[in-house]
Amino acid sequence: MTEEILLERELEYHIQSWKLIPSTGGVFDVVVNGELVFSKKALGRHAEPGEVRQAILAKLRDLTGGAETEDK
Repeated sequence: MTEEILLERELEYHIQSWKLIPSTGGVFDVVVNGELVFSKKALGRHAEPGEVRQAILAKLRDLTGGAETEDK
């Protein structure tokens, strides 16, 4: 999943930092600009392939007005 996100140019341009915070209890949260965009615990399941990438792209579109982040 890390490669899916960090090796993609359209996302790489917008990601200033990437932080992995160890946790317990089945927590896997993805936060963009302080806002939760994916939560394994809340959904009760693992992310589907591409799901986290899509959530990040959607948030980036919201933040940039959709001008620079185009879903492929």
